[in-house]
Amino acid sequence: MDIVLETVSMYKKDTLFRLLQYSLFEESISDGNDMNDEALFEYPWFELYFTEEEREAYFIKEQGTGRLLGFVMINTHMEKRSPGHSIAEFMVLPKFRRNNIGKKAAVTCFDMHRGNWEVSPSCGSNQAYLFWKNVIGGYTGNNCQYEDGIFLFSNHRQGKDSPLLSEAL
Repeated sequence: MDIVLETVSMYKKDTLFRLLQYSLFEESISDGNDMNDEALFEYPWFELYFTEEEREAYFIKEQGTGRLLGFVMINTHMEKRSPGHSIAEFMVLPKFRRNNIGKKAAVTCFDMHRGNWEVSPSCGSNQAYLFWKNVIGGYTGNNCQYEDGIFLFSNHRQGKDSPLLSEAL
C-alpha cells in the first residue's frame, strides 16, 4: 500500500486531537500517563502545532483513496543534538500495522528534513523500541546511536538514490 503524508490543517485539528488521544491512551499502558478529570490525556504542546513553524503535523493516508491510516507529529526540539528534527508523536492505526505503513511514513519524514534526528520510542514499550530500531537501522545502515532512550542519527549524506532509502520504501 502506498502512502502520502498530508499536512493537518486547522480545519482538521479536531481529528488529529482525537487520534492523539487514542495514541496517548495506548501508550499509557507503558508510560503511566493518566487522564485528567475530563477523561483526556493532557498534551500541552498540541495547539503549538498550528501556530509555530518548527512543529509539523501530518495525517498518514493511503495514496489514491485518502483513507486515514495514522498520524505523525514532528518538531525541532532536540535533547542531544541541535539543530535537527524529532518525531514527537507517531501512530499507525492498529488494523494497518505490520504492513510497512509505519516504515514508509517514517522514511518519508526523514527524507523531508536532512540533518540530525532524534526519535524516542514510547517509554517502556518494547514493541515501539523494536519498531524504531528496525526502521532507523535499515534507513541508516545501522549507523545510529541509542542513548538515554533516544535514537540519534543523521541523514546528511544520504540521497534519494541511496540503496538504504530504496530498501526502506
